[in-house]
Amino acid sequence: MNNTKREKAYIYPAWCFSASPTYNIWVKLTAAEVHKLQPAKGDFEGQKLYFWVNHPIRFVRLVGSIVAIDDIHSKYTILTIDDGSGATLCAKVVRRPLPDDDPDHPVDRPDNTEVRDLNVVARPGVFELVLGAADVLDIGAVVKVKGTLEEFRGVKQLVLKRIVRVRTTDEEARAWAELAAFRTAVLATPWRLSEQEIQRLRADRAAQRRRDEERGRQEAERRQQKRERHAEFMERKKQHDAKRDRWLARMERKMSANALDRQHQRPP
Repeated sequence: MNNTKREKAYIYPAWCFSASPTYNIWVKLTAAEVHKLQPAKGDFEGQKLYFWVNHPIRFVRLVGSIVAIDDIHSKYTILTIDDGSGATLCAKVVRRPLPDDDPDHPVDRPDNTEVRDLNVVARPGVFELVLGAADVLDIGAVVKVKGTLEEFRGVKQLVLKRIVRVRTTDEEARAWAELAAFRTAVLATPWRLSEQEIQRLRADRAAQRRRDEERGRQEAERRQQKRERHAEFMERKKQHDAKRDRWLARMERKMSANALDRQHQRPP
């Protein structure tokens, strides 16, 4: 399957993407195929969106062996994955920043990466990737990785979101069979929508826009009502404060008058 010498296919508008068989799933690809994905252009540029022919792809799944592990400035750890497709793919592990002055949060705490259940243990003389409670991932481990795509210096890499160890050759074979089946059933031909599907999606888009407009109108009404309630409260408070000030002024005058009367009533 070649994505460079591909059949011309129409790139549908973004409001059609929800009907795509690839847009909201982990798309099963090889490393070589990932590097052949075409970056989105025009209105789609900057959205971390790629196309295989005209299939929109945001999330990728890959199965292969870890052949290198690199630690980058305590911010990232890079896994190089080789799946035997003739290319490798770098998977970036984003490490969470930790406060230097907090002794209760050591660098090997279980939530120090943005990858579920993956922990980077880094201390003098020790650097390990620990999956789950105690599964240390090392070079040679076969893993299933999932993530989004980005480019670094013009080369695609995976921003890792999920990783699991592939423990048996049967499990690895099933993963490759799933990839082959998905390639045949979905990626081998361009994505096409019938006119009826386009009309339905256009109607759904219009209905969603009306719902969004209605939510916006209701939210504006709530904000206006809140402002009006606040204005009413402030007006009542103003009236209450004025009434209190008048009462205090009367009491002060009355107390002054009583004090003056007592002074006049003193015997000489």
